[in-house]
Amino acid sequence: MPAPHPLPSSQPQATGADLVLRARLVLGEHETVDIPVRFGYRSDDPLAVALEFLGPAAEAGTWRFSRDLLWEGLQKPAGLGDVRIWPPCTCHGRTSLRIMLLGRDGTVLLDLPPRQVRRWLRRESFTLVPQGSEAASIDWDTALEALAGRRPGATG
Repeated sequence: MPAPHPLPSSQPQATGADLVLRARLVLGEHETVDIPVRFGYRSDDPLAVALEFLGPAAEAGTWRFSRDLLWEGLQKPAGLGDVRIWPPCTCHGRTSLRIMLLGRDGTVLLDLPPRQVRRWLRRESFTLVPQGSEAASIDWDTALEALAGRRPGATG
């Protein structure tokens, strides 16, 4: 007797891509500390990337922000709110991608290797959901129900 096959789901299976790397936490003009971080991307949340602090810095939590903002920040200064990103600036002697996170408890400034981030975006996240096609990957009914404060599938 053949093994039973699972019933097909009406929703495509979410897939993801992670990038773990060493970031430099900027403490002062000439003082940094290396910390591990993880970028995460999931096809069921196609507009966002997650930046998770690992190890001793885990208390800084996980920050979610626009994947397009991260990509734009690799090319030119980007962001106006809680997340701001600057590309490498050889005229100032900085070869890293710089991300500033503004929180209630303070500001975090990170320097990251731009080649690894760029490669991950191109080969991993843009392969899962091509840039510009994110809207087709969103379950709009569920998203609107969540915004309205209702459970998915609830009526009334």
